[in-house]
Amino acid sequence: MTAPIRVLVCDDQVLVRTGLVTIIDAQPDLEVAGECGDGRAAVDLSGRLRPDVVLMDVRMPVLDGIEATRRLAGAGVPHPVKVLVVTTFNLDQYVYEALRAGASGFLLKDAPTAQLLHGIRTVATGAALLDPEVTRQLVGKYAARIRPTEGTERDTPLTPRELEVLRLVADGLSNSEIAAALVISPETVKTFVSRILTKLDLRDRVQAVVYAYRHGLAT
Repeated sequence: MTAPIRVLVCDDQVLVRTGLVTIIDAQPDLEVAGECGDGRAAVDLSGRLRPDVVLMDVRMPVLDGIEATRRLAGAGVPHPVKVLVVTTFNLDQYVYEALRAGASGFLLKDAPTAQLLHGIRTVATGAALLDPEVTRQLVGKYAARIRPTEGTERDTPLTPRELEVLRLVADGLSNSEIAAALVISPETVKTFVSRILTKLDLRDRVQAVVYAYRHGLAT
């Protein structure tokens, strides 16, 4: 049998944290590795418990979720941990900063349980996840900080198939969801995404989403 995905839950609200722990522990393929109420504890526990995914709140005492994410998953971290930010602030600048800090994904706390569990499993595989409900708002508010250039579909070096994949990435779909939509394998989707990032000189899927919106490739 495959080992369960081990999750560390970090949220300063006890009721929220308890709810997340209960939901996760009820899944046969997931396991709560630990829980804590601030970012510093999350960093310390991650070093000792080695979770597969950290569910991270943004606004917390002692050390906020952004700095904790940077210490766990930022550039230069020897053994980065996958961080899924779960917050109530869908338009907060902290969401953007958390993604820049190295978070693998972002979901709202009021997301359906199935979406939360899907997010954990998606991030655990190494794929990125952006909540489709807030992707447009996030990009609209912060795109200029990431990629200031403008262009049109005629300017892109992407093939028609790559453009199709990019549009689905911009809609917030995971690799498995894109594979199902286009009736291709997840491995093929990963290849397309890698080509897109290389051709457009982008760092990650977050920048790919921004590129798509700023160049009129997604609406």
